[in-house]
Amino acid sequence: MTRVAILGAGPAGLAAAEAALAAGAQVTVLDEGARPGGQFWRHRPGLTDPRMQHGVRRFEQLQSALAGAEVHSGAAVWSVEPGEPGEPGEVGGAVVLRAAVGPADGARREAVVVEADALVIATGAHDLALPIPGWTLPGVTTAGAAQALAKRDGVSVGRRTLVAGAGPFLLPVAQSLALVGSTVVGVHEASRIGALAGGWLPKPWQLLGKAGELAQYAGALARHRIPYRVGSGVVRVLGDERVEGAVVAQLDADWRPRPGTERVIECDAVALGHGFVPRLEAAIMLGCEVAGDRRGRFVVVDDGQRTTRPQVFAAGEVTGIGGADAALAEGAIAGYRAAGVAQDDQRLHAALRVRDRMRRFARRLETAHGIRPGWTAWLDDDTIVCRCEAVAKRAIVERAEVPLRAMRLATRAGLGPCQARTCGRAVEAIVSEARASAAGVAAAGETVDGSSSSAQGGDVGFDRRPLLAPVRLGELGGSDRPTNGEN
Repeated sequence: MTRVAILGAGPAGLAAAEAALAAGAQVTVLDEGARPGGQFWRHRPGLTDPRMQHGVRRFEQLQSALAGAEVHSGAAVWSVEPGEPGEPGEVGGAVVLRAAVGPADGARREAVVVEADALVIATGAHDLALPIPGWTLPGVTTAGAAQALAKRDGVSVGRRTLVAGAGPFLLPVAQSLALVGSTVVGVHEASRIGALAGGWLPKPWQLLGKAGELAQYAGALARHRIPYRVGSGVVRVLGDERVEGAVVAQLDADWRPRPGTERVIECDAVALGHGFVPRLEAAIMLGCEVAGDRRGRFVVVDDGQRTTRPQVFAAGEVTGIGGADAALAEGAIAGYRAAGVAQDDQRLHAALRVRDRMRRFARRLETAHGIRPGWTAWLDDDTIVCRCEAVAKRAIVERAEVPLRAMRLATRAGLGPCQARTCGRAVEAIVSEARASAAGVAAAGETVDGSSSSAQGGDVGFDRRPLLAPVRLGELGGSDRPTNGEN
């Protein structure tokens, strides 16, 4: 029986588990959350307003399928590495995962080692919130964090909340905040009409499946009288000890503020979301190819979701930001293929069609809402870029000639608890701009988020980390005994 390990229990991971189980594989799922569902299904039964949660019936089906798998929730997977083929009668596998299972602040987490013949990486993505002056004030959160509090706990981040950034994700965030009692004083979309039209107007019949969602969110904004502004963004957060207001400005096509358009909006909370950053660490640790384009950096996969590493598959946001429907389809394909099902098997046909359709949606998403390089004009020299280590833009610019791999030691940016997950892309963009300015030319190979071509490989920049998750020294010496299939 093929042993399939799945890293992540969001839509992609759950779909992969369901498919692999249906194909007769022995499945082990490891997820850092306290319960399956990932960021998309971060709700609590009986508490969350059903209007906040799409596809809950599908989630329930997927969750039921997990009864046939070994599931480790609260699993901090700190290492993934190729395994050695086993001798007859011995355990061996294509990949070995090591995790500490239990509360993140617990002193006695259980050591778990999983050896598998195939691995599906479904680690998802986290919010990208571009730094702005004042973003370290209490009351500023990512859009995803604001929605998670609303969906999971029924709590609003503020009484008067301003939502800003780019992308359709801002709409469900605003709706969720309004449903838990916050007055949403505005939704500010950075992209201008031209970019939005270029992304969404061509071939409108391809978007019929999303029309219902858009109508629901538009109706919610209308009912709650939430202003929606395009070509507008928060360029400064005001306050002394917490948020007291925000400065918004009209933005040009490259997201640079237009002089003279600034105005102050009173609020006590700001939710920022400028897209998502895929969690590539596990793929990079295994040596999977990671490639960059205008959308960012993602794991390279073939039509069967197989990476460049034998028996390692990837699905969901790590292969491209496309939403839950894309993640579900890719997860199903990866799960079947990891379990040994042929690419032309009829069980893959429906998922392949959905994946291809959602990939077209992802391209529209990037055209309409992709990050433009002018956002760095929001910053002043004293703007904190690395929140963990309180590193300002000035320190990064002054050391822009330092190789990115040495930037942590030169500035301490990225040395904090988040290990550059929050600031990494911003640091790369600032360095790229500073180098281009010093050379007097445009940055060669610059991506839409400002990162240079030198940061595109998996072995440079801020994506490579020696450990995937924080772990105590005592936990490093935990048992190496495989736990596959044990209860």
